Amino acid sequence: MKFRTTFAMAFACAFAVSAPKAGAEQFINVLAGGTSGVYYPLGVALSDIYGKGIAGSRTQVQATKASVENLNLIQQGKGEIAFTLGDALAMAWEGNTEAGFKAPLAKLRVVAAIYPNYVQIAALKEAGINTIADMKGKTLSVGAAKSGTELNARAILGAASLGYGDLGKVEYLPFAESVELMKNRQLQATLQSSGLGNAAIKDLASSQEISIVSIPDDMAKALGVPYIPAKIPAGTYKGQDSDVATVAVGNYLVTSADVPEEVVYQMTKLIFDNLATLKAAHSAGAGISLDEAAKNPPVPLHPGAERYYREQGKL
Repeated sequence: MKFRTTFAMAFACAFAVSAPKAGAEQFINVLAGGTSGVYYPLGVALSDIYGKGIAGSRTQVQATKASVENLNLIQQGKGEIAFTLGDALAMAWEGNTEAGFKAPLAKLRVVAAIYPNYVQIAALKEAGINTIADMKGKTLSVGAAKSGTELNARAILGAASLGYGDLGKVEYLPFAESVELMKNRQLQATLQSSGLGNAAIKDLASSQEISIVSIPDDMAKALGVPYIPAKIPAGTYKGQDSDVATVAVGNYLVTSADVPEEVVYQMTKLIFDNLATLKAAHSAGAGISLDEAAKNPPVPLHPGAERYYREQGKL
């Protein structure tokens, strides 16, 4: 009996040593945005990069309402890396309740500043909307409620002394759904905050005559940080024959303070080891630069990201 007990204990110890540890697998949930935006294809690419590049990892990409939802999910431990607009990130850190944050999201940490988002307002040409002032009395989709895009819409209309009450109707819809309503003449304009070459606006321009609405430089200056004057180059969309003034705001990849340092180090390194893959996933990926990635983050860098940037001489 003693022999059997000793043998059983020895076998159990040997199995424990040789068996994989239950907690060894690292799950990485990439929080992106709507499937017709820029975050999603880049998120799919990141998920694939991490799945191949981080040993023992299991990855997935999750379609969301983007910035505000992503930041709340990161705080709740329901994602390991997420895309967000810089203004939403700053508001989350402060706990801006009007923006959709019930309290300061203290666990947020920056992985990298990535590409700028361009505020792009596309209107049916027949609606006669060429400037923000022309939006008065017109119908507009402003993105999902309390998304980063909708926060942009509130700020931009406010800079023109307009509110939602001045519009004919406001719809809170993702990019692709907004475009479908415009095709059916149920909506006159859509405000979309994304990288250039937005798939939904390209789709709209392929079947309808559209105008890209100007946001002039003086309005950009009135908006202030984090908005900067920008241009949508001629030819970005079918029928757009000249540059159009607009504003841009930076995008970030963020994580939680609870994600292990080594995991975030690997996630950060793999971004910059695979820039060609991210550019192939969407042209906005071309705007990701190691030189700019760690500059003036609105919330602290994660120690894993900080270690990588120090190694690269960028801090």
